[in-house]
Amino acid sequence: MSGMLTIGQLADYAGVTIKAVRHYHQRGLLAEPGRDVSGYRRYTAKDAIDLVKIRTLAQAGVPLARIKDLLDADADTLAAAIAEIDHDLEDRIAQLRRTREQLAELRGGERLFVSPEVADYLEELRRLGVSERQRELERDGWILMRTASPEDAAGWIAEKRELIGDPEFRALYLEHDAAYDWPPDDPRLPALAERTRSWFAGRVESPPVRGEAIARLAQESQPGASSPAWERLARLMEG
Repeated sequence: MSGMLTIGQLADYAGVTIKAVRHYHQRGLLAEPGRDVSGYRRYTAKDAIDLVKIRTLAQAGVPLARIKDLLDADADTLAAAIAEIDHDLEDRIAQLRRTREQLAELRGGERLFVSPEVADYLEELRRLGVSERQRELERDGWILMRTASPEDAAGWIAEKRELIGDPEFRALYLEHDAAYDWPPDDPRLPALAERTRSWFAGRVESPPVRGEAIARLAQESQPGASSPAWERLARLMEG
């Protein structure tokens, strides 16, 4: 490359836009040459080499504010800086990979927010024909409880997955789910309450819950967590 270059020729050589060259001038990265008698700036081979270095560092993700120091750095300083930049790139790649994994999990719905055991349990509820409303209530409750006490949540889900395998409990669960939409004076409610009381009477009492307040919150404060029929069912079971 001989002679002097116009700004357009310089930009073409380095593979950047004229706008980028002017931006590098404004940031003090690339020296602005004087104008010739025709009023045009003329660039040398050194300007082209500097521009290629700037472009390469910028494309590698080096902040423009740091590029100026690196252009004039000695070999050891430049090598150390490049090693640091490479380490930062590795961190960014790892973060992007984690983000992609999370996006992939999001495509699977609740698996991003609950443990694999809970996700499997929720999938089992779907296979059993449990309503989406009830599944969402369960999912949101597990999110709250896992946050409040992961140790308790692990025990609860193990117990719940065992229970759902019990035909009697499963039948009660499905009937409670269906009862959500029953009228509160439905004659089936007292019988359901009695069967539920009898079933619980034969159960060993569960250990105390450390996150009891959150457990109550999960049961009581979610939208759709109750209905007139369920409220009457609760009163019947207490009686």
